[in-house]
Amino acid sequence: MLMYYRQMGKIPHKRHTMFKKEDGSLFREQVMGTKGFSGTQSILYHHHLPTEVVSSQILSSYLPEYETDESLKHRHLLTEDIQAVGDALFAREYLLGNSDLLIGTVMVTEEMKSYYRNGDGDEMLYVHYGTGKVETMFGTITYRPGDYVMIPIGTIYRVIPSEPTKLLFVEAFSQITTPRRYRNEYGQLLEHSPFCERDIRGPEKLLTYAEKGEFEVITKSRGYLHSHVLNHHPLDVVGWDGYLYPWVFNIEDFEPITGRVHQPPPVHQTFEGHNFVVCSFVPRLYDYHPEAIPAPYYHSNVNSDELLYYVEGNFMSRKGIKRGSITLHPSGIPHGPHPGTTEASIGKKETLELAVMIDTFKPLKVVKKAQSIEDQNYMYTWIEK
Repeated sequence: MLMYYRQMGKIPHKRHTMFKKEDGSLFREQVMGTKGFSGTQSILYHHHLPTEVVSSQILSSYLPEYETDESLKHRHLLTEDIQAVGDALFAREYLLGNSDLLIGTVMVTEEMKSYYRNGDGDEMLYVHYGTGKVETMFGTITYRPGDYVMIPIGTIYRVIPSEPTKLLFVEAFSQITTPRRYRNEYGQLLEHSPFCERDIRGPEKLLTYAEKGEFEVITKSRGYLHSHVLNHHPLDVVGWDGYLYPWVFNIEDFEPITGRVHQPPPVHQTFEGHNFVVCSFVPRLYDYHPEAIPAPYYHSNVNSDELLYYVEGNFMSRKGIKRGSITLHPSGIPHGPHPGTTEASIGKKETLELAVMIDTFKPLKVVKKAQSIEDQNYMYTWIEK
């Protein structure tokens, strides 16, 4: 189980029973869940039928165009060079992906005019910088730098920035959860987990809009964006309860696991989805064996591709990396510290690096457009001078 039980607003004493408004008409009950009726779910109560759609049309494909013929090599993308700005949906720049997830960044400078829901899977929005709020059918969430904003499949929402906001996004084709090894049989996070339930924030305030009128919801599903125009406000929920809802975890609350010698990347794992994991590299003390080498050892990702998004600080095993850089180290060939960084790490007591890593267990494909922001020399930066 991913989350713990939560309740907001007004709900009836028993589920699937009459819940009346002051005028005697019924609120409309909606069961929203995963894996049929055997996964996590919540029950929401609407002023109007959630199925009231006055028009429906297909808009366009959202699937990116990938490279087809490219040599196997390490890649470095400079996302701060992306010029596109706009809202949190239509300004998205897809950079990498496979059949399990899509990864990219978006520079959010304006609020979404329409509401949006992903009908294919969960979304993760990592806030690199900027502040604002996310209005959802479950309530409003405010965000700040370092927040992982998790939005379950099917959730209607829109992002409203209060200042320009840079997001790293993951569009999964599955549910994103906390690591299974950190949860007991009841779903509670264990004592050795690097974070616990009190570090997780849910929706802060449930705003209910009962008015009628035409409101567009953009739905992403089956490779396309679809327009659904409702005849009422989509955020008409008066109450809900359950285990499925948007939530936030800030990277500052990740407690790093350290040891006498260098710890492998799984100790940084924060979340997981189908065939991928998300890890958080945060400021931490280095290894304390008297002969320890803090820099990571050279390694081959024989079963996974490794993507790193660099947030802040000086990443000790890399040279030439900038804020907002993405590196991709694909499976099949080894990678590791740049020349000189292993020696330079010896004797260091701590690192102040901040980065998000995504490891995928199917190869990641690079979007063709990403070549325009690529450091073409990155593959050759391990040559010792």
